[in-house]
Amino acid sequence: MTSDESLQFLEHLRRNDHLVKSAAPNGQSIEQGASSRQQSRLWELTDLSASDFADEAARFAGLERVALQELLSAPALNETFSQRFLREMMVFPYQFSDGNAALAVADPTDRAAQRAAEIVLRRDVRITVASVEDLKVVLDRRLGEDSAEAVDAAGQFLPREDDIESLRDLASGAPVVRAVNDLLEKAVELRASDIHIEPFQSALVVRMRIDGLLRPVAAPAGVLPQAVISRIKIIANLNIAERRLPQDGAARLRVGRADIDIRVAIMPMQHGESAVVRILPKDRGLLVVEKLGFSASDEVKLRRLLKLPHGMIVVTGPTGSGKTTTLATVLSILNEPGRKILTVEDPVEYDIPGVNQAQVKPAIGLTFAAALRSFVRQDPDVIMVGEVRDNETAHVAVHAALTGHLVLTTLHTESAAAAVPRLLDLGVEGYLLRSTLRAVVAQRLVRHLCERCKTPKPLVDADFAEDPRLAALGFRAGEVLQAPCGCERCSGTGYRGRLGVFEILELSDEIRALIGEKTDGLKIDEAAIRAGMTTMVGDGIAKCRAGLTSPAELLRVTTVR
Repeated sequence: MTSDESLQFLEHLRRNDHLVKSAAPNGQSIEQGASSRQQSRLWELTDLSASDFADEAARFAGLERVALQELLSAPALNETFSQRFLREMMVFPYQFSDGNAALAVADPTDRAAQRAAEIVLRRDVRITVASVEDLKVVLDRRLGEDSAEAVDAAGQFLPREDDIESLRDLASGAPVVRAVNDLLEKAVELRASDIHIEPFQSALVVRMRIDGLLRPVAAPAGVLPQAVISRIKIIANLNIAERRLPQDGAARLRVGRADIDIRVAIMPMQHGESAVVRILPKDRGLLVVEKLGFSASDEVKLRRLLKLPHGMIVVTGPTGSGKTTTLATVLSILNEPGRKILTVEDPVEYDIPGVNQAQVKPAIGLTFAAALRSFVRQDPDVIMVGEVRDNETAHVAVHAALTGHLVLTTLHTESAAAAVPRLLDLGVEGYLLRSTLRAVVAQRLVRHLCERCKTPKPLVDADFAEDPRLAALGFRAGEVLQAPCGCERCSGTGYRGRLGVFEILELSDEIRALIGEKTDGLKIDEAAIRAGMTTMVGDGIAKCRAGLTSPAELLRVTTVR
């Protein structure tokens, strides 16, 4: 866009907008539809410097161009003006050597600023043109650093903590909207699962979780941190006035060519509010077991378990280990016209046609336990509970399994065997657990080696000296494994995508006999390994030797036991 086109466009906006409804001294409000920040945005669309743009604006309007030194040396007339007015309108009132009043403006087409200045000064005001950067400097120096209105390092107006409307307007402005949209587009482009926006004393830090690891990215430039957080709150339908308590929200967006669901978690921190935006693409493809990474023997075992008419199957692992994806894949296997499947989740991440899915809403009393009680009266064959979080949910889930339903759920435990003492800790009686629990699937996600750049590398003594755990995994010097190298496709990391490492614990009579009031998870683990269970570490070693991942990646997410 050329400078003339920008100014003509700006003049058109000014002619068609009611900029000033009232103007008064001493800080009384001035409502405006398009402030001088709009002129700054037009300047950004050109390839001109701030000074050159001001020269063009003065020439276009036929007004005098004033330099920074002239503004700094001239007597200021800002005492009767609201500092907020001067900063928002980007104007500076001063006095000519002949005693006449003048108003330096960045936007010569803004007639509202001139009218407001004439009302405040009660005399005619001569308009001059200054660059945006010069006006920021002179306002900072003349108004003082200790002004009542806060200003950021770039000279932008910072809304007060209680100035919600100003913050809402700022968050709805084009620069902030564009900055947040750019973040979301970058996250989709990089296949990120989360965006972490964290305020620190020095600056706003943005990181994206890609293939399970956080990677720093450039923070939005030229926008206020609280405006970015407020924009995210607006998108997720959260209360932007609430800054003291955590908030959770959700939204469905179209970013570029992709439709995504986002889950937003806001948490107050020492230097502001931190936001985590979880991205859930809607076009994640078919849910098939082959894509999860089950070994042939574990896949056979899983399919056999899914043929059981009733009982409980638990999937365990930490947050972000792929439990929900595994459960959704299991449901897609069970999803037949002859079965009624009900799920209660928080949130519903996969939309599976043919499956009745409900999302918990604790604010209105729709909890996991409340939904489960109603589910039993819906005559289901299969019930999926997103997570067993408390005593009540655990009891209702176990009783649903006792009454002839196949119940699928998740827990946060380190290993498959640890799920048993965890359920007992939640208050489930041992005799009920022995009757209902059929199997526990534990899993972690490891990064998949990039198929384009992975290279074979023989293990040498230096590798074992650097990490003695390699010997504990069973690797030997001279063994050839695939190693990450890095290329353009994987952004130099050597990895692209993720796959799971699993262990499936089936409850045999020997293991059931170990379940009591003081069940030892280690004894259950030892008994399961003796019975032929492949541990997550063993599954990961097989995937390393198959060239799917690396030992370093396996050791990052699992422990040798």
